Amino acid sequence: MSTDAAPRPDTAPASRGPRPPWIAGRAPARPAPGAAFHSVSAATAALLGLVALGALIHEPVLIPPLAASAALVHCATALPLAQPRSVIIGHLLGAAAGYTVAAVASHGSAWAAAVAAGITLALTTLARTPHSPACATSVVIVLQAPAPGRFVPLLFGATVLLVLTAYAASRIRRAAPRYPAYWW
Repeated sequence: MSTDAAPRPDTAPASRGPRPPWIAGRAPARPAPGAAFHSVSAATAALLGLVALGALIHEPVLIPPLAASAALVHCATALPLAQPRSVIIGHLLGAAAGYTVAAVASHGSAWAAAVAAGITLALTTLARTPHSPACATSVVIVLQAPAPGRFVPLLFGATVLLVLTAYAASRIRRAAPRYPAYWW
């Protein structure tokens, strides 16, 4: 019997030993097909609703950070990042940081946008409203300079709409996780 057998692909070579615990983590289980379809279709419907609203009022309502928020509230319903207070307040804090930095620095500066994102992260952390897409909201504001009188009310309405659609979607399918885990 030969001892030159190749190591199995699911184990580390004997010379390296076992994997360190920080590498040996596990990804979450794959959702059931029905659950995945439900979450993805609900998020897509919410985003299409934002596009339709924007078309009606001739103003872009769907911005990239809201697409990321939709993914969180529909597919990661239990995370603190997905809870209503984090979604709504997080984006409003991101808008405040973006407009503040834009007032001090030049619009369109990638440096200023990075600072605005960092300030947003600090504000959302301090306010206990973690929501990573809110950092992107501040970046959008610094780089694109939307008028605050129109942008902020649309942002607020869009975040409320995302939260309400996630709430409704979680009640339509019996086996769906309930959203939100907490309101405030």
